[in-house]
Amino acid sequence: MMHEFSRRTRWNLEKTAYATALERLHTDGKPIFDLTASNPTTCGFEYDRAGILGGLSRPECLEYEPDPRGLPIARAAVVDYYAAAATGISAEQIFLTTSTSEAYSYLFRLHCDPGAEILIAQPSYPLFDFLADLDDVRLVPYPLFYDHGWHVDIAALTERITSQTRAVVVVHPNNPTGHYTSPTERNMLERVCEEHGLALIVDEVFLDYALDTSDARGNAHTSFSVGEHPVLTYVLSGLSKVAGLPQMKAAWIAAFGPKPLLEAAAARLEMIVDTFLSMNAPVQHAMPYLLANRSGVQQQIRQRVRENLAELDRQLAEVPAVSRLQIQGGWYAVLRVPALMSGDELAIRLMERERVVVHPGHFYGFDGDGWIVLSLLPPLVEFSEGVTGLLRSIT
Repeated sequence: MMHEFSRRTRWNLEKTAYATALERLHTDGKPIFDLTASNPTTCGFEYDRAGILGGLSRPECLEYEPDPRGLPIARAAVVDYYAAAATGISAEQIFLTTSTSEAYSYLFRLHCDPGAEILIAQPSYPLFDFLADLDDVRLVPYPLFYDHGWHVDIAALTERITSQTRAVVVVHPNNPTGHYTSPTERNMLERVCEEHGLALIVDEVFLDYALDTSDARGNAHTSFSVGEHPVLTYVLSGLSKVAGLPQMKAAWIAAFGPKPLLEAAAARLEMIVDTFLSMNAPVQHAMPYLLANRSGVQQQIRQRVRENLAELDRQLAEVPAVSRLQIQGGWYAVLRVPALMSGDELAIRLMERERVVVHPGHFYGFDGDGWIVLSLLPPLVEFSEGVTGLLRSIT
C-alpha cells in the first residue's frame, strides 16, 4: 500500500534543469562567478569575532528562563534598536522568533483558518509560497508596477480582496525590487485594511539598507513602527539582515494597532509562541551586543552594494540592450535583458558559457522572460568579472 503524505507537501521535488546545471558547475572545481550570493557571512565582510563569541558565552546562557515573548534583556535590545527612529514602542509589543519565516508562520496561524487568503506583492521572494503551503494558506498576488520607479497597484490590490482575505503582506523595501512603500501608499494600504478588517504584515528586514535617504518627493524611508496604527500592524525584522548574522536565528514581531484589537491579538500570539518556545538563551542574551554593534557590518554592506551598483552601471553604459531598474534599498538589482530565450535557458547558458550564476526573474514572480535578478553582495572583483561575462554572453 502506498504511503500518503500531506497535501501541503505535494511539491514537485524533481531536480530542474537549472538546479542540475548549478550542481554540475559546483562539482567541477573551477572558479564560479556567483551573482546570486546573498549570505553576508560568506561575502568577505569583517565581523567582531571576539565580541560576538563573547556575547554568546555569558554565564546566564546556562540558565533556562522560558518567556513566551522572549527574555526581557533581548526584547529591550529590540526596543533600543527602534528607539534610533524615535518610535514609541515597549517591550510588551515585541515577540521574539527564530526567523522571520517563523514569524510569518505564527501570524498566518493567528489570523487564518485553512483556505484563508493573504495578499502579497508580486514580484516578491519565493519563500512565501512554501510558508503558505505549510500553513494551509492561499497567497493572492497583488502587482507592483514600474513607471520611473516601483509602485503598489492599490486598485488591483483592492479588487483581489474577498471574504476569505485576512491580511496584506508588505515588504519594505521589497525584495528584489528594492522599492520602499511611500507614505502615500502606506496611508492607502491602511485605509484598505481598515475598511475590510485586514491585518497589515510588514517585513522590514532590509530597512537599514537604503541607497538614498528619501524618495523622489523627499519622504524619508521610515519604519512602519513610526506613526499612528489604525489597523493591526505587525513589523517583522531580525539579525539576519540587521546585523548580517543569519546563523544566529533571531528575529522578532513588533505588534501595533488599536488597543482592544492589539490586546486580543497579543494574547493569542503569546499562546502561539509559548507553544513552541523556539528561541534559545545564548542568542537572546547576546542580542544587546549584536544589535548595539550592528553599524560596523551595515556600513561594510552598504559600501559594497554602492560599489557593485556603480560597477554594474559602468558596464551597462556600454550595453544599451540591457538596462537596470531603479533601486531604493536592499542588496539586489533587477536587469531587463533581451527576451530571446526563457529565463532558465538564459541562466543555464550563462553557467555553461561564462560560469556566471544569476537568478531568472520568474523565481521572484516577474511576468514573462527578459528579467534577471543579481545580488550586490559579492566581492567587487568577483562581481565585476561576473557582470562582464553576463553581458558578453547576452550581447
